[in-house]
Amino acid sequence: MADPVPERNQFKLLWLAIAALFLLNAGTIAYLVTAKQQADPHAHDEPMVEVPLAELLKPGPLDEMSIGDANAPNVVVEYASMTCPHCAEFHAKVLPEIKSKFVDTGKVRFIFRELPLDELSAFASMVARCSGKEKYFPVIDALFKSQERWSSDEDPESKLREVAKENGLSEEEFDRCLDDQKLFDDIVAVRKRANEEFKVNATPSFFVNGKPLDDPSSVDNFAALLE
Repeated sequence: MADPVPERNQFKLLWLAIAALFLLNAGTIAYLVTAKQQADPHAHDEPMVEVPLAELLKPGPLDEMSIGDANAPNVVVEYASMTCPHCAEFHAKVLPEIKSKFVDTGKVRFIFRELPLDELSAFASMVARCSGKEKYFPVIDALFKSQERWSSDEDPESKLREVAKENGLSEEEFDRCLDDQKLFDDIVAVRKRANEEFKVNATPSFFVNGKPLDDPSSVDNFAALLE
């Protein structure tokens, strides 16, 4: 599992400048920056807590993005950051088997929630949201698969723009997307609630029927918590 906030100092000033350019709310930017500065290896001293499923599934500011039967007997909730390499690894290696064994068979509804660890991750999440519900998960997959390409570049905006264009977002749509104040604030609000109410401080983090999963590296570990 990734450290709570990976060091991305080379992007910090760049993305703060972009945020100011897009007139993003100072409070939401401050929240992300403060979370980065306060992160340390002991973030898990306060562990995730078991959450009543009804509370975990309370509607938030954004539409829920999920795959599987809405009435499935089990619910898995993932909190992920688009710049988190462990999240990308999970989506490449573990999620396909979970989908095959549990989602496609009607046993699990899998919910994906954004928990940006930095400004760049928040912008990537915005790109996925702006792509629309039908393309949301294909774009999430594309962003994870190309993560190293756009997240480690000296000009991350242009590389993120390229990935967005390859997945159907025009230049104009991309610009409008990153200029969407409300969408940015809503994504940060999802993270804030996860941090404060559910004690989610690292990515990827998972709840299986409201119970936190310590080790998401194996499908068997998910199966052990499923009804």
